Order: sequence, then structure tokens, then C-alpha cells
Amino acid sequence: MALKYKLGTEVEIKSPPEKYYNIFKGQAFHVPNAVPDHIQGVDVHEGDWETHGSVKIWKYTMEGKSDLVFKEKVEYDDENRSATLIGIDGDVMQEYKYFKGTYQVVPKGTGSLAKLTIEYEKLSGDVPAPDKYITLMVNVTKGIDELIAKAK
Repeated sequence: MALKYKLGTEVEIKSPPEKYYNIFKGQAFHVPNAVPDHIQGVDVHEGDWETHGSVKIWKYTMEGKSDLVFKEKVEYDDENRSATLIGIDGDVMQEYKYFKGTYQVVPKGTGSLAKLTIEYEKLSGDVPAPDKYITLMVNVTKGIDELIAKAK
């Protein structure tokens, strides 16, 4: 039986939780504008920008490699302000049998706390933990926070 692992971190942001969550819920097309060095594009493959179960294809750069692709199916939890991206194809799936990244935001003081987690299962024992993907999630979170601040 294969083992599933979980990795996570938290990032304090200045944005209100609703505005941060709404970027994932219906405005993910803004993410490449927030972090163009990391995310070059995102397109809807099936469904739309805001429907639970929609499929999106992300184009990203990591560790100097560009033209990487992540195809995901999104799950939204409005009550907990959580967007979960479940990997179904792309470069990440060459290393992981199961890959699920979650962006959750909760109120904290005058801003928010973004809780970033990845649940994963390696394809083989020599595959590293997805620390580089947590770093990418942190960069995306900070970029979204800056984008929201500029829009005020």
C-alpha cells in the first residue's frame, strides 16, 4: 500500500479573505498578471472559471524550466474559503501518482492567513517531497496579495 503525504505552510497576507479567495473562485485568469515569472497562463479546459469540478490548464516556470503544464480539476469550499487543485495531468504527474494543492484563507487581524497544503503520493521512492511546489504556492500567494493591494 502506497503512502500519502502532506506538506504545508502558512503565509500572512494583507488582503481580506474574501478578495483572496475570489481570485481562485472566479478570477484565476488574473494569477499570471500577479506572478508572471512563475505563472505564464491559465486556461479553462472544461467548465468555467467559477464552477466546482471545472478543469484548468496552468502554464508555469520552475527551477529555470519554462513551458511546464499542470492540468487540474478544482474543488471549492465557500464556507472555508478553500480552493483545491487536484492534479490530473501535466509535468507534476510525472513524479507523483496523486497531487492535491489547497489554498485556504482565514481572517487574521486586519488581513488574512493563507494556509497552503499539498497532499501527494510519490510514483517512486527516489522522488523528492514537493517542496518546490510549496515555494511556488507561496510566491503565487504573495503575488495575489500584491495584486489585490494595487487594485484598491
